[in-house]
Amino acid sequence: MAQLPATPLADCLELRWEVIRTCFLLRDRMGYFIGTWGSVAVRVEDGVLTTPSRMKYEDVKPEDLVVVDWEGKTLRGHRPPNPDVELHRQALLQRSDLAALIHSHSPWASVCACSHRSIPVLTDDMAAVIGGEVHCARYVPAGRDRDLARAAREAIGPDACAVLLANHGVVAGGRDPAEAVVAAQIVERAAMILIQAEALGGATPISEQHWRAERIRYLEQPSLPEQPQTLAIRSPAPSPEPPQMPQPSRTDRTQ
Repeated sequence: MAQLPATPLADCLELRWEVIRTCFLLRDRMGYFIGTWGSVAVRVEDGVLTTPSRMKYEDVKPEDLVVVDWEGKTLRGHRPPNPDVELHRQALLQRSDLAALIHSHSPWASVCACSHRSIPVLTDDMAAVIGGEVHCARYVPAGRDRDLARAAREAIGPDACAVLLANHGVVAGGRDPAEAVVAAQIVERAAMILIQAEALGGATPISEQHWRAERIRYLEQPSLPEQPQTLAIRSPAPSPEPPQMPQPSRTDRTQ
């Protein structure tokens, strides 16, 4: 299925705060991140914007985020990028229709990843937002970041905007960070349905003809899905002006 290239997002202050807010959302409200195990990346005009390595989200400020170019070299930022940056870079190179990626360790999707089991298209929302079967990449031992990135790039295919990482987790993407969050939620729900449907004899996937038609209809909509509710984390407000001391009255000055 031919999909239009995603528009790179402008590397601005508000985008950087949105990336930070998304990390808190995925960790504190959804439980998809554990500590700093998880990452968000965005396609910007000259490369990939992503979170720094080994920093608590509570300490991360917009200037701590890092931009790497399409060769993997740091363009902007004074901190090292997170170890997932190669995974994000390779996936975005493979899929020009995606502009934001989330790598998480959400529980149900991780069960499928540890079973090396792909997730077929099971629901209408998965057909629309994910757009195909979520394949499982081959297993790569920890610490081999480039090999893991290559495995994910090989497995993601041209349709689904998500891929499972064997014995590890999941990557889900969209045209902006908000859509990537929705995609991560839909993959997690589909994984749960797949696993629990085994008690009833197994889930029945939607036929390729029907999920492709639903995906096309979704992509032709004029707007992206509603942005999920995020934590109220904003850039610090400017310090208030110091209070003005009252001026002494004429009577006071004459006493």
